[in-house]
Amino acid sequence: MDMRPLKHFLSLTESLHFGRASDACHVSPSTLSRSIRQLEDSLGVPLFERDNRHVELTRQGRIFQEYAREALEQWELLRHALMEETQALSGEISIYCSVTASYSFLYELLSDFRARHPRIEIKLHTGDPAESVSRVLAGEEDMAITPRPRTLPEALAFKPMTTSPLVFIAPRDGAPWIPATPEVPKPEQWRQVPMILSESGLAREHSNTWFKALGIAPHIYAQVAGNEAIVSMVGLGFGVGVVPKIVLDNSPLVDRIRILPVKPELPHYDVGLCVAQRRLKSPLIRALWAEA
Repeated sequence: MDMRPLKHFLSLTESLHFGRASDACHVSPSTLSRSIRQLEDSLGVPLFERDNRHVELTRQGRIFQEYAREALEQWELLRHALMEETQALSGEISIYCSVTASYSFLYELLSDFRARHPRIEIKLHTGDPAESVSRVLAGEEDMAITPRPRTLPEALAFKPMTTSPLVFIAPRDGAPWIPATPEVPKPEQWRQVPMILSESGLAREHSNTWFKALGIAPHIYAQVAGNEAIVSMVGLGFGVGVVPKIVLDNSPLVDRIRILPVKPELPHYDVGLCVAQRRLKSPLIRALWAEA
């Protein structure tokens, strides 16, 4: 069975850009356009509204998007179940994680797995860990290495791999706005401290809770996507940040940073592997899940 048209369609729904989608599918833009037209002709409805500048899903396209994801998932389940009988799993697994997680966890996770399953291809995507859970639940990724959410969605399975504290970090060279007594936080000391925080995610939630308990709102200098960017901006002297200690420990800028002994300490959080519960039916996913 040729499932490529469905894969082409789903790639275009993610990027909404024919050039980027054709690159992701390793086909020419004309081939991608032909696949979409054939699907639309077969269904008798437009799946996209498009002009020279914009590509958007139609209402029918959003309905077909759910079908396409389910159809590909069921096809992969059947194919892998048949292959499992021959003990020769093959296919692709996509993993989403931060840059830090890619070199902190992936080698240990994948080294033995690749030796046992050489025909399984790993596709790695890196980005803001705050997006991990939503990408997995939306079916955009098979798995993600991510902090455990405060409330774990029922549709998500999570397997802890390590625990990391959240820490306040400041430039090692000092600055006049760094609180003199962080172990005894006072509102007047922290009110004007330039803070560099994540746009969203667990670290941001805990930071907001800490400042709320102090009775003030954080003075935001910058909101960024990705903990590595926070470390870089703090190292350059732009402000105080909040990051998982594991990010700092693995950063090339660790010598430019110092940890502030802030009290009360921010909570630790679990870092682990997450996957949609329904995807654990896949022999490929189960095989990698067992490695964690």
